[in-house]
Amino acid sequence: MANIQEDDIEIMELSSDLAKLIYEELGENVFLCYQCVKCSTGCPMSKYFDWQPNQIMRMAQLGQEEDIFTSETPWLCASCQTCSTRCPQGLDIARIMDFLTREALKRGFKPVSKEVDSMNKAFMREVKIWGRAYELGLIAEMKLRNRTYFDDLDIGLKMITRGKMAILPSITRRLKKVKPVENAEEKVAYYPGCSLHSTGIEYDISTTAICKALGMDLVEIEDWVCCGSTAAHKSDPDEALQLPMENLRIVEQAGYTEVTMPCAACFNRHKFAQYEIRNHEGMAEQVNQAMGYKYQDKVQVTTLMDSLIDNVGLDELEKKSKRSLEGLKAVAYYGCLLSRPPQVTEAKNPENPVEMDKILEALGVEVVDWSYKTCCCGASHSVSRPDIVLDLSSALIEHAKEAGAEVIAVACPLCHANLDARQLQMDIEDPIPVMYFTQLMGVAMGLPEKETAINKNMIDPRPLLKEKKLI
Repeated sequence: MANIQEDDIEIMELSSDLAKLIYEELGENVFLCYQCVKCSTGCPMSKYFDWQPNQIMRMAQLGQEEDIFTSETPWLCASCQTCSTRCPQGLDIARIMDFLTREALKRGFKPVSKEVDSMNKAFMREVKIWGRAYELGLIAEMKLRNRTYFDDLDIGLKMITRGKMAILPSITRRLKKVKPVENAEEKVAYYPGCSLHSTGIEYDISTTAICKALGMDLVEIEDWVCCGSTAAHKSDPDEALQLPMENLRIVEQAGYTEVTMPCAACFNRHKFAQYEIRNHEGMAEQVNQAMGYKYQDKVQVTTLMDSLIDNVGLDELEKKSKRSLEGLKAVAYYGCLLSRPPQVTEAKNPENPVEMDKILEALGVEVVDWSYKTCCCGASHSVSRPDIVLDLSSALIEHAKEAGAEVIAVACPLCHANLDARQLQMDIEDPIPVMYFTQLMGVAMGLPEKETAINKNMIDPRPLLKEKKLI
């Protein structure tokens, strides 16, 4: 149960039962909403909703429970955190949406979006069995449940042939105790997350290669578990907290003081866990009891971009580059979760992050300014609602091309999958390469193709790089 502020008690006594329940469970007072409509006007999913987010908040104020629990809106929320970041009253609207889907099921309402409900359940089942997400198994189950046997078959087969889809699941032992690592405080712990061992493997390969070349001692932590991603936040808040904390326990027991996370979703979920135990009374003790370990909160969770800037430095990165990427025009696409919400991620510029821009500029890249750095690609719906993902991602592709970009640089495996692989299904005359910023770093540093893994991208960047005389 979240903390309750005394100033709100009088208001809550006059509230609907649902408003009281939201406050008791989450500490979110829906009566703070004065219908400014910022949540709805900024929401990338708004055109797919039956009711807008501000209307859901009003319904909660008025106690229109059946209208809410039969609405598709909470189910289709992509958890991009735009509403929570922009709300002038500080309401965590995305968190309220997650709660409403759980409460609907608890009260016996059928899931309005069976695809999203099936996805959440299948994902969490995979994590429970293996300790990590098994993407091929997840996709197979979703296809059987939704009877979409041949959808995305073209993409799936190409991913398998390029080694981007793990055939067998990766199993973790969920260790209760971890041995200290020698000189751990001088190293950076590395949490790749599930996607980087499968569909985002080129991100993992290029990350480890560039860090080695830069002299940054990156060590993958032992027997890490899945962070739970969006599915846990929507369906099982206990696991959404417990899974990331298990990883932070492993990092702390090993003696590391920093763990870097290239995956945006993994970074965001671990930062959320830290925020919860630091700001909600009783959460830390609850986690400690479940883990059988008293967490000391000594671990810093960083994005890979921040870690490279802090541990290596932009000047050193420029010195290590063997060739300038001058003449290559790129847009930097951060996606939703690397910077939002700022009270959780501690991002200095949540709406206009610049870390990737600085890294690319140090390589000589001409970074083209655009207004879509943090717009949602629909990542959490990649399997459950690919129609939405295609719509949102194709718009981003077109905006990047309109800005004059020749390549889109990304820092998230979910964004990369939607922008890179999904282009094969888009009606686009000239596809545009989508590369991890680490791949571009590897090209600038003169690393061989095996270490940049540019041969694994679905939209082959090599013709462009050859044209620019960069490989």
